Amino acid sequence: MEITTLPRIIQKNVRDNPNCVAQYSKDKDEVFQPTTFTEMYNEILSYAAGLKEEGIKRGDHVGFVSDNRKEWLITSFALHCLGAADVPRGCDSMAEELAYIISFADCKTAVLENEAQMAKLLPLRAKMPQLSMFIIIDNDFDKNQYSSALSGIRVIGYNDIMAKGKAIISKDGAKLIEAEIDQGKPDDLATIIFTSGTTGEPKGVMLSHKNIINQPLVANRVLGNKPGDIWLTVLPVWHSFERAVQYISLYEGGSLAYSKPIGKIMLADLQKMRPTYLTAVPRLWEALRAGVYRNAAASGKTKALNLFVNIGGAHQKFKNMILGRIPQFKKRFLPLDILIAIIPFLLLSPLRGLGNALVFKKIKNMLGGRLKAGVSGGAALPQAVDKFFGAAGIIMMEGYGLTETAPVVAVRLFHHPVPETIGPQFPNMEVIIRDIDTGNELKPGQKGVVFARGPQIMQGYYKKPDETKKVIDSEGWFNTGDLGLKTFKGEIKLTGRAKDTIVLMGGENVEPVPIEDKIRDSIYIDHAVVMGQDQKYLAALIVPSFENIEAYAKENNISYMDIESLVKTPEIRELIQAEITERVNRKTGFRGFEMIFRSIPIGKPFEGGKELSGKMDYKRHYINDVFKKEIAELFKD
Repeated sequence: MEITTLPRIIQKNVRDNPNCVAQYSKDKDEVFQPTTFTEMYNEILSYAAGLKEEGIKRGDHVGFVSDNRKEWLITSFALHCLGAADVPRGCDSMAEELAYIISFADCKTAVLENEAQMAKLLPLRAKMPQLSMFIIIDNDFDKNQYSSALSGIRVIGYNDIMAKGKAIISKDGAKLIEAEIDQGKPDDLATIIFTSGTTGEPKGVMLSHKNIINQPLVANRVLGNKPGDIWLTVLPVWHSFERAVQYISLYEGGSLAYSKPIGKIMLADLQKMRPTYLTAVPRLWEALRAGVYRNAAASGKTKALNLFVNIGGAHQKFKNMILGRIPQFKKRFLPLDILIAIIPFLLLSPLRGLGNALVFKKIKNMLGGRLKAGVSGGAALPQAVDKFFGAAGIIMMEGYGLTETAPVVAVRLFHHPVPETIGPQFPNMEVIIRDIDTGNELKPGQKGVVFARGPQIMQGYYKKPDETKKVIDSEGWFNTGDLGLKTFKGEIKLTGRAKDTIVLMGGENVEPVPIEDKIRDSIYIDHAVVMGQDQKYLAALIVPSFENIEAYAKENNISYMDIESLVKTPEIRELIQAEITERVNRKTGFRGFEMIFRSIPIGKPFEGGKELSGKMDYKRHYINDVFKKEIAELFKD
């Protein structure tokens, strides 16, 4: 069977791994319950039959507002069986944004996770004139209270559709749906994923089945995933990164275990499911590292932890030198690296073994004890976090991609992970670095704009051909807008965003992302947004780690009424600025004009859908609007 469309992934496993578990999802008692590939396929066919009965047909665009759960994947596959395309978004999206997406994407039907999403959308129904049906996954509520607002819109529940579909399937309706699957073509539209709007109005990225399928077909060459692997899934499934991970897992007969990116829940689920892979954005990896340090501080073992992390980091660096895993931005001579590294590697080995027994084994057990690798994507992984897990002996596979590339452009190899890079280009993809001014291809070690080409590049932006032409040239090269360089072995390192570049009054160009990543190494800082366009100097808007600054205030007898008053105290402002200065200076590799002259901490966390996009990028235009007063203070004379 040739895998040309997404439903073929499930059909393949019904043939090859019928009794393997495809999904682990929690019941009402929070106990994980398994669903085999055969059971999952039957649910997909039944739900597709029910949807077809309700009028969903080939070519339809169906809005889909839900967070990660078993029913999400069932619904998405069922729509694809019928040749329809989903238009997904998360429950944390704002009503105005959802109304815009549903209307712009020409959705007549919207699948919603619960009553709350319907209540959020109904006041804006005038902005969605084509909308005629809601499908509610959790539909145990009184519809009568919405009768007037729902005038002209049908409401039907997920379970009702499933029941209707099972009745159809029981009368040999499976052949009807499988005939629909057989009609599917690789170039059929599978999804329209709207960009996060970090730079303004969101654009609908059209991805075909062929765009998405390329990754699961070849991913095991890179990731080393196998049948029976368990992937703990915590990220928003509407986002292309998590979505790709789910197809990659299922393709090889792996299992998805649904959790949430909430510390206590995720840690408990790691213990229950003992996954082999954990995929997360850098913010979650940072939170896990911070949790280890908090526990060490509470038990008075911070010095011991720091000692073994330093030893483990040094040992890992020498091991990487011996194995040829040092990024070659300039050509290196491997025999010389081995000669330099072998003696300190051997000398440090017993100490690292002691660290494994006393410290790192506990960290691995915290992650379930069976983790093959952590996969990080969606944003740059801070070096301090990368080095911490490397010191602990946990393979970190940092990847890179965009919604427009479906999404994976590059990822570190499981069997040869090179730190400080995002690995080589993904199989079947081409990546080149071009000069930002001339457009000429650059040699290894030279920084420029990253361009990608291959079967994963999107069909285009929905109803925006001019915007498509701006990013995809006549030869099929997609301009990622990211700055980076290649090593002499082909790994890629990102250095910032071309459109995020800050130009100071003196004409100096500054990439804010590396500076922000370095600042966030501090345990007292959760987020840092560097600013300074057309200004004399750089400044930073800071979201502190509220838990850690409260602990600092307690230790140093700083009195305060609430968090907002605490961040305004001179002691905390001095602490934050000192933490920044310690990390961003000439000794740490930054130039004079890259220093942060002023900073101001704010008393509220950043939120997804507001200051943060779905993949935890900063929505800089939104931040600039919301924090005008604070930004003005940063640059006042």
